[in-house]
Amino acid sequence: MSDCLFCKIVGGEIPSKKVYEDELVYAFYDIDPQAPTHFLVIPKEHIASCGAVTPENSAVVAHCFEVIAKVTKDLGIEEFRVVSNCGASAGQSVFHLHFHVLAGRDMTWPPG
Repeated sequence: MSDCLFCKIVGGEIPSKKVYEDELVYAFYDIDPQAPTHFLVIPKEHIASCGAVTPENSAVVAHCFEVIAKVTKDLGIEEFRVVSNCGASAGQSVFHLHFHVLAGRDMTWPPG
């Protein structure tokens, strides 16, 4: 999708601080971190949100969670939070499926 911020990051048009990349997924540090460790994991394929996951594209979502497990292990992180906002009123500001991974501080509940 030509006007999608995250598609532009995946395409190398916008710089990012890469954490991980493979053929399906890209992970990078958040530019406005909300915890000492805060990175995003996104599918390279444009999927608008969790509400747009289908049987045809759900395998990449599972792969996102495999990447989250790998990266947190590689970084020595044992406790973390994974967040995905779905829709503007839920806090989604970039309409490309992404998972925030936050660690390094106590996480409160409810989150907001």
